[in-house]
Amino acid sequence: MRPKLDYGTEVRVLRNVRNDGTYPGEATGALLVRRGSTGYVRDVGTFLQDQIVYTVHFLEQDRIVGCREEELQPAAEPWTPSLFESREKVAARLALGAGGRVLVQPGTVGEVARVLRGNPRPDGRPGDVAYYVDFPGCNTLQVPESALAAPPTTADEVPPPADGTAAREDAA
Repeated sequence: MRPKLDYGTEVRVLRNVRNDGTYPGEATGALLVRRGSTGYVRDVGTFLQDQIVYTVHFLEQDRIVGCREEELQPAAEPWTPSLFESREKVAARLALGAGGRVLVQPGTVGEVARVLRGNPRPDGRPGDVAYYVDFPGCNTLQVPESALAAPPTTADEVPPPADGTAAREDAA
């Protein structure tokens, strides 16, 4: 088990880092470092003898945080920002289906299982983002970012469709 990153390497964190209760002076669950932020590797260690953990100094936030190897990438590698991250709740903006069948109705809330970031385009624009999302009552679906929205704040609120048209309810 060898570390992929070395001391002094500038790295980017791939997901939000929250306090798991080990960061002093902050509430458990408090956001410590936002995904996409960069910092520098200060130390390398292991956890439970099978996970590499890096001590990273995020200069903008002036925080030193432990990050697992899979949470980091070299800062020089292409980065595509995303609206959501793993374990966040999302809502379908439109009907989602496969094989001609509707599997998820607009407004249905699911949970992001994985973020799929495409590489940035040659002209510098960000790449495409999609997600594996677990919706109740169906298999995990791969969904483009444009088909998802933040979950409604009230039970009767439905996110607008991705094409910008007004949502409507059909009369029964």
